[in-house]
Amino acid sequence: MKHPEPASRAGWLACLLALPLFVTTVTWAEEAHQTDTHGVEGHKHGHEGSNESSEGNVVHLNPGQQRAAGIEVEVMMPRSLPEEVEAPAEVRLNLYATSQVTPRIEAQVVARHARLGDRVKKRQPLATLSSAEMAEAQGALIIAARDWQRVKNLKSGLVSEQARLQSRVAYQQAWSKLLAYGMTREQIDQLTKKGDVTRADGSFLLLSPQDGTIIRDRFVIGQMVQPGDLLFEITDESSIWVEAHVNPELMRKVKVGAPARILSAGQWIDGKVIQIHHALEETTRTMSVRLEAPNPGDHLHPGQFVTARIVVGQSEKPVLTLPMDAVLRSPDGDWQVFVEKEPGEFQPVEVKLVRQLPGMAVIEGLEPGTRVVTRGAFFVQSELAKSGFAVHNH
Repeated sequence: MKHPEPASRAGWLACLLALPLFVTTVTWAEEAHQTDTHGVEGHKHGHEGSNESSEGNVVHLNPGQQRAAGIEVEVMMPRSLPEEVEAPAEVRLNLYATSQVTPRIEAQVVARHARLGDRVKKRQPLATLSSAEMAEAQGALIIAARDWQRVKNLKSGLVSEQARLQSRVAYQQAWSKLLAYGMTREQIDQLTKKGDVTRADGSFLLLSPQDGTIIRDRFVIGQMVQPGDLLFEITDESSIWVEAHVNPELMRKVKVGAPARILSAGQWIDGKVIQIHHALEETTRTMSVRLEAPNPGDHLHPGQFVTARIVVGQSEKPVLTLPMDAVLRSPDGDWQVFVEKEPGEFQPVEVKLVRQLPGMAVIEGLEPGTRVVTRGAFFVQSELAKSGFAVHNH
């Protein structure tokens, strides 16, 4: 028997040594392929239209973790959605909660006690004015008050009824004139009680007629002002008006008292319809609908352009809805939610996003009665991503 040449033996040995290495490499490749297939199984389901996830894509959270993350789970049940009319709108002053402060006689501004932007209380001093006409009326009141006090204390036999009546009427007229000029009842009473003629200097205070914020104060100290000149404008911004411009063809659906929402800087504010205009605006050929909305955070300001949505009915077909934060993008770009299969066990399930509403998503792909994470979904997704990252790095 001939022995193989040394060169041939060396070649066979090389082949034998390479064989285990080749087999091991194939095994790693298959394992990597299985891992990748396992990792993308959910994506395949998504592309095939199935909403079931791989058993590997499960996040387990104990009650303590769920409380710390603020996770909330709700049972999905179909419900009717409100039908809304959307329209451009403009924020306006609530004129029913706004006051203008003006002088009633010619006067000079002596002092300012409040400024633009100040929040003031009812009857808080705003400015001190001085007027020659007021000084004359104040002096007349002091004289009339003293005369009436004298006549009133006289016995009926010492003064005629006519003189008594004249004295009383003169006092009342002088008192009413100061009230008409802008002094308050308290200020007038103090003037008559003290009876000091040196106090009849023509100065008087302008007081705030309401609680609110000063939004206008266009005057300077020393300025002469005329009756009706606007010195202060005060409004209560806790409620505001919004004028929505609605297509006339849709007006038959709009009712007074209907709920409404106003979108401002990405935030929706609830309101309601309080008035409906019955004439078209000449420029826009639309009809105005006045909404009233609470404004505690001072989010709305007069002159601001916003979007209004007015509820005009309910949808006929019930749908499944979730908070928009509960619907997230999966790694392959599809929409998904997290379903609680067992207590503390959450799986991603792909769904179809049918429509977006303010802060709400209308979805398809889940059966009624499914328990879905409505708050804290991003935390669950983060935990799933961390767990997937660890698997790929084993």
